[in-house]
Amino acid sequence: MVTERQLAYGAAGIGLFGALMCLASGGGILSIVSAFIAFLGTVFAVLFLKYGYIVVPLITQRTNIILMTDTGYEIPPSQDVIVKKVGNLYYSSAFLGIRIYESATEKTTEQNAAYNEDFERAISNIKYVAKVSYMLYAEDIAEERKKIETKKAEAQLRLSREREKTEPDVLKIDKYEREVSMWDEQLNKLTRGMRPMGVLAYAMTTASGVSKEAAIAAVRGQARELKVTLSNSLNVQVEQLAADQMLKCFEWEKAMPPTPRELESALV
Repeated sequence: MVTERQLAYGAAGIGLFGALMCLASGGGILSIVSAFIAFLGTVFAVLFLKYGYIVVPLITQRTNIILMTDTGYEIPPSQDVIVKKVGNLYYSSAFLGIRIYESATEKTTEQNAAYNEDFERAISNIKYVAKVSYMLYAEDIAEERKKIETKKAEAQLRLSREREKTEPDVLKIDKYEREVSMWDEQLNKLTRGMRPMGVLAYAMTTASGVSKEAAIAAVRGQARELKVTLSNSLNVQVEQLAADQMLKCFEWEKAMPPTPRELESALV
């Protein structure tokens, strides 16, 4: 199955081919066409590499492309769920990315107890099985400070731009403020000599149906409900994953990256 990164490399190859043709053509209409090919190849390489989770589903939806894995799983054109037929039933799974802005070590004992109670109370209202996965690793301090300072600056810029709008979004401001606070706390930990922990979290839910369409509709409903539940009870940002991001989580259900370097490279 072709991944977003492979598509990006393919587009980059087309761009390189166009650039070489442009140099070899020596001018004229062929040079213009080659330059245009090089430009398109470069643009699509960037789009696939940085925004493939948005671009690829748009392409597959408009072309009605259905992807099949070698293990019998099917990915519909929307690329937001994974489907497989088992016996007379169809099973469909969806994945949600969880972005955590607060650490349990930054809270008091009372705050953690209230946090756990809110989570248990929210989860008890869910009538289906849900899975929340955390992958943890100790990060290398050498480059971590620069990365955190860059991410903090980016979050501050987004916060500043939102505040400057004539009608700022209160929810976005709250999210950006929490993000800036998180990066501040991580910088303070580095200053105190504490080695930072990297956390990657995602949730999974599965639904069944007598038809493929019924299973997909059911799991999308569950994903929306789970998104709201986790967002409110854990005070985190939750987004439904699609395309390559979803497929990574699906692969991690079978085998996760064995080293921090491999995990970080998979997130690029």
